[in-house]
Order: sequence, then structure tokens, then C-alpha cells
Amino acid sequence: MNRTIKKVAVLGSGVMGSRIACHFANIGAQVLLLDIVPRELTPEEQAKGLTLENPAVRNRIVNASLQAAVASNPSPLYRKQDASRIKTGNFDDNLKDIATCDWTIEVVVERLDIKQSLYEKVEKVRKPGTLITSNTSGIPIHLLAEGRSDDFQKHFCGTHFFNPPRYLKLLEIIPTSATDPAVVDFLVHYGDLYLGKTTVLAKDTPAFIANRVGVFAIMDVLQIMQQLGLTVEEVDKLTGPVIGHAKSATFRTSDVVGLDTLINVANGLAQGLPNDEAKAVFELPDFLKQMGEKKWLGDKTGQGFYKKVKGAGGKSEIQALDLNTMEYQPSQKVKFATLELTKTIEQLAPRFKVLASGKDKAGEFYRKMFAGLFAYVTNRIPEITDSLYKIDDALRAGFGWDMGPFETWDALGVQQGLELMQAESKQPAAWVQEMLAAGHTSFYKVSEAGAKQYYDLESKSYQPIPGVENFIILDNLRATGKVLWKNAGASVHDLGDGVLGVEFHSKMNTLGSDVIQGLMKGVDMAEAGYRALVVGNDAPNFSAGANLALLYMYAIEQEFDEVNLMIKQFQNAMMRMRYSSIPVVTAPHGLSLGGGCEICLHADKVVASAETYMGLVEFGVGVIPAGGGTKEMTLRTAAKYEEGEPEFNLLRNTFVTVSTAKVSTSAAEAFDLGFLRRGDEIVVNSQRLIAQAKAEALDLADAGYTMPVQKTNIKVHGKGALGMFMSGVYAMKEGNYISEHDVKIANKLAYIMCGGDLSQPTEVSEQYLLDLEREAFLSLTGERKTLERIQSILTTGKPLRN
Repeated sequence: MNRTIKKVAVLGSGVMGSRIACHFANIGAQVLLLDIVPRELTPEEQAKGLTLENPAVRNRIVNASLQAAVASNPSPLYRKQDASRIKTGNFDDNLKDIATCDWTIEVVVERLDIKQSLYEKVEKVRKPGTLITSNTSGIPIHLLAEGRSDDFQKHFCGTHFFNPPRYLKLLEIIPTSATDPAVVDFLVHYGDLYLGKTTVLAKDTPAFIANRVGVFAIMDVLQIMQQLGLTVEEVDKLTGPVIGHAKSATFRTSDVVGLDTLINVANGLAQGLPNDEAKAVFELPDFLKQMGEKKWLGDKTGQGFYKKVKGAGGKSEIQALDLNTMEYQPSQKVKFATLELTKTIEQLAPRFKVLASGKDKAGEFYRKMFAGLFAYVTNRIPEITDSLYKIDDALRAGFGWDMGPFETWDALGVQQGLELMQAESKQPAAWVQEMLAAGHTSFYKVSEAGAKQYYDLESKSYQPIPGVENFIILDNLRATGKVLWKNAGASVHDLGDGVLGVEFHSKMNTLGSDVIQGLMKGVDMAEAGYRALVVGNDAPNFSAGANLALLYMYAIEQEFDEVNLMIKQFQNAMMRMRYSSIPVVTAPHGLSLGGGCEICLHADKVVASAETYMGLVEFGVGVIPAGGGTKEMTLRTAAKYEEGEPEFNLLRNTFVTVSTAKVSTSAAEAFDLGFLRRGDEIVVNSQRLIAQAKAEALDLADAGYTMPVQKTNIKVHGKGALGMFMSGVYAMKEGNYISEHDVKIANKLAYIMCGGDLSQPTEVSEQYLLDLEREAFLSLTGERKTLERIQSILTTGKPLRN
């Protein structure tokens, strides 16, 4: 069956239901969001004389839930207006409307009787052959489908999203024995391609894969913490970014998610896993029981493992819970000698050997943690999944780990991991020793063709990871010698099929001379014997912008010739990239700021991850975009003048976007702000980003790409528009909305966008605007206020308002 998803029904509008609805709206689906009818009126409704039959009352619960979701931060929507794709209703009046839906997702309260009662009603109105799935995380999937028709059971399975659905990438697919394999295949494919998820096929076991292993890891850490006498702050320091986990680590994450969630899942596993060799780990420690009884559940109740209080002088301070006294104390800075040894190790994998060999309490903590986790995951195969890579996929996508358990073990060394287990009296599954005895010394390896393979227990050999053939993974290319050129800040890869790729690998992918050299080298090499060039990387962010430390050093020493050269080189690289004989496609994702945005503005095409946060943020630093960004935004605005909207209005909108340093909250919003344009593309699954960019680059080459000609007919308005901008800027200053230095920067920006103080509208060239950019940037870097802003960003991460 050729299945198409045009309309989705979401049954239940709570935190998960409303946000699942929003994510389907993000990708363009029409959504029907339903919930129960209220049983009684609110005082406000009574005062208005409303009754329970009034439509506004009957849809009050679902409408309030959707409004709360749309207003939440971070937003579950790519753009606020996408909420218009969601129609609300209630189970009594609108359940019949699911007959028009292609997929019905149930997200109601976690009670088997309530879900089964709803399914009985759904089956009466649902169109045969349509999908019906549950987002349950705690009820066996096969129990939910009991008593339903063959068609219902054939099209039913679990689809477990993680919260928040827009941002967490995991989607667990849990079929029953009656689920049609074609339905499973479709959901795996749809979740990957359209929802942007890492789709993991899980067995119908308690908590499935991610929560089973992830909650074990948390509960095991709690036990190790008590054994070693560690504090809340110490554990969060040990379990955060240093091991590739979220900055919120263990306890801050628990506060954000809610301790009631952790307690409920742990209790469910403790009761539902009588044969689990580590079932004792899921027993709640006394301090967690007390916190649950006292309703210290984290952010939702105002206190959990941490609490924000007003300190001396009314200043907020964070306190941490002392688990021995159950009293809050001022949060303490944490320092371990073992962690100090890892500060110079930028790559994650090499850190694990250092951490596990530490001689202090931190080293002891890691040895115990790794031993318990490694043993546990070996014993979950084939119970929760047949393939070890699915466990790693689930933990990376669902819990935000940079490396899954088996990947971490590989980095440490399989034999060393076994020695840790032996020292801690942990027993791994027998298959691990069998794997080593057969001469297989790692869980993963990269084939000669650059494909990542995993050790398959059934065949006792390495097999390709399914689906990865659709991805281009730069780490794998490095491992197979596909790097053709490299310096400290960038590499040029052979992506195959006549396409080169330029990858940045500076800190936060900031742009310095090494990266600029890499861009220029990539263009030169591509023009000399290849068909196209892709600029992208696998790091968390495309680029955080210019190397401010280098700029600050030149400016503070008044080396303005060096600043001028730096800007000139960047402008030249942008123009070289834009006006090359081969197509150049960029693949931004995450932070794509300042110079990172300017690189995208000069590409032939942009293939952006849906989660791309793009903007020209130079104003916050005290300067203007000078890598061609101001020029390009002016050029793009001028190109719209024939569309009928007043030209000054268009120019003003662009000026506001740049002068307020607006950053898109998604790639979709980047279109609204003008950073992306017609012809650019959005990819929801970021793992597909570079492969899709390569495909688009080849399409451009196949279409007979020819080098464009530099623009010499950019219309600027001179004094007419300049006066408008300057009067607006000074009005903002008089209203105390901006500072004196802001006025200076804004006037410089206006001067460039208007083409200077020309007496009348004139057509100018790109180089003319680039020269104005560079002159303005140089003058601003000599300002004391600019240096203060840069220094503030370098030291605190935040600009001053000076």
C-alpha cells in the first residue's frame, strides 16, 4: 500500500499530546487534537453565564493545553503560525472526525482501562487500514490491543516519542506479534525521513530500550554516589559534558524532567522486572522516597535536588540539597584532579581512558559506573533488542548522550572494560567473551568503504548498520583516508561522486584564518577536478561566528592593518565561494551565527537542518556584519523591489533584522528573516544533512551550472533612506531603548545599506558595498565600547549594553 500521511489525530492534549501535535504541524501535516469534555464550569465561565454545552467550555481543556504549548519556551513549533494547522475538539463531539485521518496517536493518561475504553470508541469510527498507535511508556503494547479487531491489531503498535518531541530525536517503534511488518517498516521510514527521528525498533518489554537503560544508569549513579559519599554538585560535575552528557547532567536533568517521572519509572521497573539481575538498582534510595513524599519534585514544585533562593541583597542564588541532612546549602564549586587531566583533551573518546584510570574519588566513581553500565547492557541483548547498536542509538537520541554505552566501551577498550567489571564483581553476558575469543576486539568498526558496522550476535560477524547508507558520516571518511587536505581549523574530504566537502573543526567552529584557508582550498580543489563543493560538519554547531579572541587581540594592540587584512580575506573567501565555477552548497545546523550565517548567504544553495539558529549577531559585539553579510542582505532586499511592496518598508525590515541581531529559532523562521530564500531546503533529520547537501550539489552540477556574474546594479537609496533610518535611531535613543554606542553602530549600518550619503537612488556594485562594510567595521573595532563588549563576551559569554 502506498501510504501517505496528510492528517493526524492526536488523542490527549497534555504535555506530550499537545507537543506531538505541534511537531506534526511543523512538518506540514493537518492535525486534529482532541481531549475530554470538562465536567464542571470554572468560576469565570459561571460569571459569563456559560453552560457545559457551550462549545468554548466543551473545548476548554484542549484549547488551554494547546495555548500553553504554543506559549512555552523552548517552542514546540518551528513558527508560531504553524499552530494554524492544528484543529481542536473533544472526544464526545469530534471523535467521529478521526475517520478523515491517516494516523491516530493516543496520548491519554497511563491507565490500561482508560486507554482500552477509548480504543473501543475509536474502532467504531476509524477508517480501516489507517494507522493507530500509542505513545505509552509504561503499559505493555500487546495488552492495549487485546480485544480489538484484526484490522485494528494489524495497524497498531507503540510509537514512543520523547519529551520535548521537537527536540529529542528518539522515536521507539514497538510492534506486537499481530502488527503488520509493512506498518513497522513504514513507521521506521516515516519517523526518520519526515519527523527527523532516530527510529529504533524495540521489543515489548518494560520501559522499552532508552528508559530501561537510561533509568538504570541514573539509579546506579545514585547508589555509587552513596557508596563514595559524593555530593549532588560533585555527581553533576562528573556526569555532564566531560563524558558527553548534557550540561544539566544527572540531578539538574531530574529537576527539569520532574522527580515524579523518575520515581514512577523506577518503581515500575522494580516491580515489573523480577528476573533482571540488577533489579535491586531500581529500588528507591531513602532520600528519593523522602523527596517524593515532600513533593520536592524539581522545577514543577520549585525545589528538587536544587532550589533557587533570594540571597543577600535580593540576588538569586542556587542551593543544592545535602542528601545526608536533607537540607539545602549554597551550591559549591567542584574540582577533581582526574577532571583537570581531561581539560586539554578536546575529543570525547580519548577522555574515557583518562577518567577510568584516575587515582582520586572521581576515577573510582567512573570505574564503578562504567562497570555497572557495561555489564547491564550486555545482558539486555536479546531481551530488549537483538542488536547492540539500537541501545546506543536510543541513549544518544533519547537521553542526549554523545556516545552510547557500547561506543563508550569501545573508546575505553573492550578488554579494559571487562577488567573493570571483574574488579567490581559485575558479570557481563557470555557473548562478549565469545566475541573476543573469535578475534573480534571491538563492538564497531568501519569498513574499507567507509561504512560503520556493528558486531551482530546472531551471525557472530560485523554487519552494516541499516539505514546508515543514507548518511554521510565524516568520522567514517576520516577513518578510511578520505581527507585530502587538512590544517588546524578545517579539512577537505572526498564525499564521493565528484563532490568535495569542507569541514570546520575549530572550537565551536569559529572562523579564523585556518578556516578561511580551508574554504579557499576547498574551492580551488573542487574547481581543479571535481563537480561541486559542500560546506558542512558533524559537530553540534555549524559555526558560532568569528574568532573573537583573535579580533580582540588585534584590536587591543591597535593592529588595525591586521584587522583590515582579516576582514578583507573573509570577504574575498565569500566572493570566491559565491563566484566559483562549481556549485557550492552549505549545510548549516545548530548555531549558524555571524560569519557562519554569512557563509550560507553566499552559497548557491543552503540545505539547512530544521534546527538551525541563524542570524547576523555582530551588533551584540559592537560591530556590523562585514564578511559580506550587510552587502548580501542589502542585495537581497533590492532584488525584491519589483514585487510591489514599498521599497523603504522592505529596506527598513532588513535593517531591523540586522540591527536587532535577530536569530531564527528554526530554519523555517530563517526564511521569514531573509537568511534563507526560495530554492533553499530544510532537512528534518540532521543525520541526513550532508548527504542531502551533496545530492543537491550534484543536481546543480547536472543541470549545467555556470558561474554567476557579480552584481553591479544593486539599487541603494542614499540620503532619502539614510535620513529615515537616522531619525528612527535617534528616537530609540531618546526613548532610552538603545545606548550611544548602539546609535553609532546603527548609523554605520544604515550608511552601508543606503549606499552612503548619495544624493539620489543609485545602482552600485557588490564591491562598493563590501568596501563600505570593511571601513565601518574597522572604525568600530577602534572604539573602546566595542572592546568592552568583546571582552565581556569572552569572559562571561554575554555582551554589555554600553
